[in-house]
Amino acid sequence: MTTSPPPAYPPSAYPRHPDGLPVGDTWLPAPGRRAVVFPYDGSEVAQAPVGDERLARQAVEHAAGLRKQVGALPAHTRRQVLGEVAAALTDALPELVELLVLETGKPRVDCDIEMLRTVATWQAAADEVAHLHGETVPLDLQPSGEGLFGFWTRRPVGVVVGIAGFNYPVLLASHKIAPALAAGCPVIIKPAPATPLATLRLVQLVRERLAAAGAPVGAVQLVTGGEEVGRTLTTHPEVAAVSFTGSAAVGHRIARDAAPRKVILELGSNAALVVAADADLDAAADAVVRGGYYASGQACISVQRVVAVAAVAATLEEKIARRLRTVAVGDPRDPATRVSALIDEAATERVTDWVHRARAAGARLVAGGDREGRCLTPTLLADVPDGQPAWDEEIFGPVVCLRAVPDLETAYDVVNASRYGLHAAVFTRDLGAAFRAVEELEAGGVVINEVPGHRSDIAPYGGVKDSGIGREGPRFAIGELTVTRMAVVRP
Repeated sequence: MTTSPPPAYPPSAYPRHPDGLPVGDTWLPAPGRRAVVFPYDGSEVAQAPVGDERLARQAVEHAAGLRKQVGALPAHTRRQVLGEVAAALTDALPELVELLVLETGKPRVDCDIEMLRTVATWQAAADEVAHLHGETVPLDLQPSGEGLFGFWTRRPVGVVVGIAGFNYPVLLASHKIAPALAAGCPVIIKPAPATPLATLRLVQLVRERLAAAGAPVGAVQLVTGGEEVGRTLTTHPEVAAVSFTGSAAVGHRIARDAAPRKVILELGSNAALVVAADADLDAAADAVVRGGYYASGQACISVQRVVAVAAVAATLEEKIARRLRTVAVGDPRDPATRVSALIDEAATERVTDWVHRARAAGARLVAGGDREGRCLTPTLLADVPDGQPAWDEEIFGPVVCLRAVPDLETAYDVVNASRYGLHAAVFTRDLGAAFRAVEELEAGGVVINEVPGHRSDIAPYGGVKDSGIGREGPRFAIGELTVTRMAVVRP
């Protein structure tokens, strides 16, 4: 099903921000420019500023100079700023959704959801400021502690660098900026080179609220650029913590280069959805289609591997294939569209190649597998063997792979055989099977009778194995970005 393109939006509809990059207390001229293009048709959206190593160092040095001042901001000021950013984002929702559609090429429905989740993230971070505290310690449990009074507090870790992916640029940046401010840390955000525009607007709104509260606007800075900018930011000796969302290969390199600084890494996955013999197959098929192709498959917890017990695998395959005929493919500006172009042609060619390689290795093409203009059609592969990247790696496109297994125990073993472990899902009516999944599946999150892509922005979010280390979600990210300080007092 193909959607028709809506009218183009006039340039006056695009949100504006000051020219340059928000570094230090102002917006500095950028040494370069880069065209941001609309992935659906390749047209230019805007010329974005591109930073360099010099600006990256300048941003870190400015943040380091503000570390004590930002760390000393009263809790009421931090909470006020975070809450006011949430309100400002609510007012700016229409313009930011339009900009997200244009720079990411993501369907409008997914951009709407991104912005609503972003607002909720800032609201949650504001709430968590009130819960940032320590506790007393009964030192006299040991004889050496008699007569002593002890307590610990949480202190900001220092300068934070956040690096966000292209697929959910504003939401991912918010999950780094908001907890850093709540913790009392100055933060520098680096958006993905292809999608900096909405994040620039976000940072503008944050800095305006900081200024209105009498807080230093340089507490939040943004530097764009390529690998050299990222390396400068993550290896600078004044940086205390790095929060990165992206590929496993880049995350591993950041972890090595950033040592001994703290790293929080969200490195993606090839999320599995298990279907038991007793599952509601219509609900499971709906979940595969809803959870496998949203954001055109460019989500780290979208359904990629469906592992179904053999007794129901054929029926499930038929139900999924039937539903795929109704998935609207086309212009992401059309509210009916559910799958559109990937971020660029290189991504499209890679996904296409992985599908061809899987078929050459014996996989069956059940649905899709072709292109409509720049868009890949929703694709379902069956019987993809181990060793194929479409099964083993993160495909990050509108492709789902279905495999039949003899029983539920084998299904859990198949899920765990992956080097990734971010989220997994199980469809079953058996409470015992559900609890076994929670106990046995090696993942940061296990979801029962819902898509693995279900993420509550207030919950702990992160993976195991090659899916990363550390947890996001405001409460948990604040914990990552603070350190305990023990106080021992002899009155």
